[in-house]
Amino acid sequence: MNPLSLPDPIAAYFAADQQKDAEAIARCFAAQAVVKDEGRTHSGIDAIKAWKAAASTKYTYTTEPFALQQSDGHQVVTSRVEGNFPGSPVDLRYRFRLERGLIASLEITV
Repeated sequence: MNPLSLPDPIAAYFAADQQKDAEAIARCFAAQAVVKDEGRTHSGIDAIKAWKAAASTKYTYTTEPFALQQSDGHQVVTSRVEGNFPGSPVDLRYRFRLERGLIASLEITV
């Protein structure tokens, strides 16, 4: 499989996620960024860092992005996520909006 050519902040997000590095993930986001995941909204760098740190300690998982499309000004990445969580494996859609080289918003859905 050919690797995807992801925009830099999105590639950095997935690389940091593989390393379970909440600090590195937070650096991918703009100061006022918003993440929506599992029915919850996380606003700002501190909340995003806490969200990712909690997910990384609660579950062991891997992500493998395999598709990228653009939709209404967003970059939508589909990724296979496998781990010790209910429903694994699952293909998740990561809907990113980028601003000035950073992630301004991210919504993760099935």
